[in-house]
Amino acid sequence: MSGNTFGRLFRLTTFGESHGRGVGGILEGCPAGLAVDQDLVRYHMSRRRPGQSALTTTRNEEDEVEFLSGIFQGKTTGSPIGFLVRNKDHRSEDYESQKDVFRPGHADETWQLKYGLRDYRGGGRSSARETLSRVVGGTIARLLLSHHGVSVQAYVSSVKDVVLDQSYTDLNLELTESNAVRCPDQETAERMKSVIESARDAGDSVGGTITCVLKGVPAGLGEPVFDKIHAVLGHAMLSINAVKGFEMGDGFATTQRFGSENNLIREGVYGGISSGEDIVFRVAFKPVSTIALKQTARNISGENVEFAATGRHDPCVLPRAVVIVESMAALVVADALLLNRSNKI
Repeated sequence: MSGNTFGRLFRLTTFGESHGRGVGGILEGCPAGLAVDQDLVRYHMSRRRPGQSALTTTRNEEDEVEFLSGIFQGKTTGSPIGFLVRNKDHRSEDYESQKDVFRPGHADETWQLKYGLRDYRGGGRSSARETLSRVVGGTIARLLLSHHGVSVQAYVSSVKDVVLDQSYTDLNLELTESNAVRCPDQETAERMKSVIESARDAGDSVGGTITCVLKGVPAGLGEPVFDKIHAVLGHAMLSINAVKGFEMGDGFATTQRFGSENNLIREGVYGGISSGEDIVFRVAFKPVSTIALKQTARNISGENVEFAATGRHDPCVLPRAVVIVESMAALVVADALLLNRSNKI
């Protein structure tokens, strides 16, 4: 099966399934001598892990990372970095009753059509549990970026119809981790929390958007014509589970302006190449597909049946997805930095 590797020089390959023995990855292309802060890895993994608050799934995984290779005496050696996170709190029996049903909104049916079989336990390889490998790789990418003065900060900017409409420049992004929603405005965070709790209590789910800000990105990153920096960022974000949209800068709002107006706005990327200014983008997440409400679903015989999901699931993926968005952005910029070294003498 292809499609498991992201990046060209700084390359992450992931493996594993939601209810398998574990999930992990192999990170290639990381320069030797980079100090790996294990506490930072644990911190970012804790931001993604299930069971972290009442707004997330109750699946309780420690998500401890076991590095298998590529690190010696706390520093990268230049060889592939192998790592593994073992699954410990997976309850496969929760899925026995739905093994013959294609869950609405999931990859069950398309996976069956493509491969002729599927792992029905939590979606197998199509489960968002795979994203923990991206957080590990992304944290190492952050460590590399820190040597170049690059920072990555994302936050929840909308949940359903509750929108934080302030510019990131008017917000204190240091407050993002001060609440369970991961919204840097406390009043808006409380309103978002109420929406998520109402959906959870009703057996339903909600979606929204995450805004990500890249600061300190050096000018000249991006490889025209097919690998423009914003095109690769879009690829990275759209590869995340439940993502349905990517918007660079002011995105669709630019269609409502005259060119004379739009040219006054600085966005950090021109012609697919970074300008050295801040890069801002938004990512749209759909409502979580697995809900407790009864729905009509199709089974493997092609019949319509009544279906209500079992198992443990998030009523809103956004709080846990913030670090995933950051991690994928870090992987993109780290790869672009290494590639840029070969562009001129």
